[in-house]
Amino acid sequence: MSSSRASRRARLTSAAVVVTGALLLSGCGDDNDGAGSTKEASASSSALGTRQITDAQGRKVKVPAAPEKVVALSEPTLDAALALGVEPVGATAGRGQSGVSTYLADRAKSAKVVATVAEADLEKLAALRPDLILLDETTGAKSEIAKLQAIAPTVVTAKLNEDWKKAFTETADALNKKAAADRVLGDFDAEVAATKKELGDNAGAVVSVVRWQDGAPSVVGKGVGHVGSTLSALGLDRPADQQGASAGHSEPVSLEKLSTIDGDWLFFGTLGDKADGEKAYAEAEKAANFGKLKAEKEGHVVVVQGSAWNSAGGPLAARIVLDDVKKALTG
Repeated sequence: MSSSRASRRARLTSAAVVVTGALLLSGCGDDNDGAGSTKEASASSSALGTRQITDAQGRKVKVPAAPEKVVALSEPTLDAALALGVEPVGATAGRGQSGVSTYLADRAKSAKVVATVAEADLEKLAALRPDLILLDETTGAKSEIAKLQAIAPTVVTAKLNEDWKKAFTETADALNKKAAADRVLGDFDAEVAATKKELGDNAGAVVSVVRWQDGAPSVVGKGVGHVGSTLSALGLDRPADQQGASAGHSEPVSLEKLSTIDGDWLFFGTLGDKADGEKAYAEAEKAANFGKLKAEKEGHVVVVQGSAWNSAGGPLAARIVLDDVKKALTG
């Protein structure tokens, strides 16, 4: 047998093992009715009952009334679950990070990383024997719904670029915790309203938000995500080039056009934690023309927990954004 044919046979065998293992764990679930949970999880669900919901893709899925082993394959679903007091057994790595987003690390200490923004590791995921899988269209795993459904009931909670509050509410529905989600959002909205009244001279200020990476900035937080909508609710403005929806998660800006990221305030971070942001800020200060920015000259550059500001969103990330803005503009 030629080496190329042997190599091909090995790859096919490996793939078959992963899929077969997932099906054995799932009890061969149906793509439409969500019955593909593990025997262990099915027994638990049978005792507590199931509910049928319709997800963001119009799929009708039967989910456990009280899921016990949740896997969250996107940043928003992980954020949402943790905000509702549910610690998933499996989670996705944060953008540009090997573990979960640093702003969620303390709350998700026991979660096993089984996915990245690009894809899920089906073998690792199946080994966790989940009874519910949550994701949305911010993650590449959205292309593997049938395979995920074969492991456990799988719910797509939101379309790409969905309003973060709606996405949170739909995740809460899948977890049967809509009442708790309403309380979380009610508290958040009340805090936004209170903060808006405290802005004083910063009412209506122009606020820029950038991520510094590879020696240059990228604009983030446009549109109805947790950053853009929070700033808008506070009555704050954005630079001209940060108006409207974003063409992607971030939009690179050349060093020759640094003036376009200027504002009364500049919130500055990376994909990592605040310490990483401080290092990036020291680098940015050496860039030509950065010192000419109004925000820099007036001491209005605020280094933030970038993993929260640059995440795909959720109530915990939104709260960090709100707290950072409140501290800077009302302190």
